[in-house]
Amino acid sequence: MTQQNPAQARARIEAMKRQFEQKRQIDEALSGIKNKIGVYSGKGGVGKTTIAVNLAATLANDGARVGILDVDVDCPNVVRAINSFDQPMVGEDKKMIPPEKFGVKLMSMAFFQENEDEAIIWRGPMIHNAINQMLQSTDWGDLDYLIVDLPPGTSDAPLTIMQVLTMDGFIVVTTPQELAKVDAKRSINMVRKLQVNVLGVVENMSGGVFGEGAGKEIADELDLDFLGAIGLRSEYQDTSKPTSLLSNDVLNE
Repeated sequence: MTQQNPAQARARIEAMKRQFEQKRQIDEALSGIKNKIGVYSGKGGVGKTTIAVNLAATLANDGARVGILDVDVDCPNVVRAINSFDQPMVGEDKKMIPPEKFGVKLMSMAFFQENEDEAIIWRGPMIHNAINQMLQSTDWGDLDYLIVDLPPGTSDAPLTIMQVLTMDGFIVVTTPQELAKVDAKRSINMVRKLQVNVLGVVENMSGGVFGEGAGKEIADELDLDFLGAIGLRSEYQDTSKPTSLLSNDVLNE
């Protein structure tokens, strides 16, 4: 076994101390949040952000205190999906106060982009530092639910965020296509390897040319709850508010 010299040992100890201190500060910043639920998918384009926003809006409409955290580093689209472009305010304690829309507090990586068309090209350490900074410096107050919109896939970005944030559970989103089904299984297996609870599977864009049934098949194969299928309907194209708030018919679904 190769022995570390004293300087290397001290540097490693200091790095561990910083990590523990960061984790302590994050836990303190999130101490008023009862439940942290991740919305995750194996691939992009399946409607993960749409599900996250509508889940948050529905919970808020039912009277819960809700926030949504958009940490999809590559494509942070929650601000556009929820139709809110207000920037966070800075409180007296120098912490960011999230803007609120439809009763949902919002914090997004998009707030730190100068141009929404700009590509964010970050490696693991940069993602880790950016997420840490955002978590430590955001004043969420007391929440019943924090919905976390994660990056898709099983690469470094979602793994880093899962390791930084202690989740209470994940909802996995898929579409009926076979490729989406395969990727959804990969994402579920990744969550399970981290020993975090998978709350269930949602099938989005169900029916019509896309087919249907993949979400239920995944849930049955992996012994998970199937949370439901969301079909394609013309009123879902209204971008003025989350679909779940458009009508009582949609809410009842």
